[in-house]
Amino acid sequence: MTGTAVIIPAKDEADRIGATVAAALKLSGVDLVVVVDDGSGDRTGQVARAAGARVARHSHNRGKAAAMESGAEIVRLLDAEGEEPRHLLFLDADLGETAHMAAPLIEPVQAGEADMTIAVFATRVKLGGHGFVVRLARDGIERATGWTPAQPLNGQRCLTRAAFEAARPLARGFGVETGLTIDLIRKGFRILEVEVEMAHRATGTDWRAQIHRARQFRDVGRALLARRALLP
Repeated sequence: MTGTAVIIPAKDEADRIGATVAAALKLSGVDLVVVVDDGSGDRTGQVARAAGARVARHSHNRGKAAAMESGAEIVRLLDAEGEEPRHLLFLDADLGETAHMAAPLIEPVQAGEADMTIAVFATRVKLGGHGFVVRLARDGIERATGWTPAQPLNGQRCLTRAAFEAARPLARGFGVETGLTIDLIRKGFRILEVEVEMAHRATGTDWRAQIHRARQFRDVGRALLARRALLP
């Protein structure tokens, strides 16, 4: 049976990364957790390593897509020669103990029923924003592929190595989920949304949160523009 590696991009998540790693290691079939410390200014890397993860560090913040690429490359190097490459399960660093609920994302990929699964959180956390970025991503994906995702920006995704390689190079920064979805559907890969009982920390309404959303909006827009899916 093909194993699964968990990849967790993380920046300044020392308060939650330990619980996230510990929960991910309990998932059936998971034999490797890789945390990519994307230029953190706190002890994210040290906490993740103490919890049992292999840790790679970017000397400066390079963005979510770059962290995902780095994590996938580490897994590729660690995959045993001659064996089926591990499936890749990407999780957010702030899931905490709810990361252990990711099993339903792995199962359809393991069974060969999907090439990529996308989480749909059954319990929605109240967000501080107004949904502009979500609508931009959802509408863009629908225009590009004809499919309307429930949670287009959800970063909890499991996919085969073949699907991951087919989507490279990944869209930059926070446009990575939007780009992944469009590129894989256009190339004929099977995508399945799966409801899970997971939750991450909601972004707030302070100026840092607003800057975060502005960056998301910019990156999603760039991903759509590159795929000619920004305008009707």
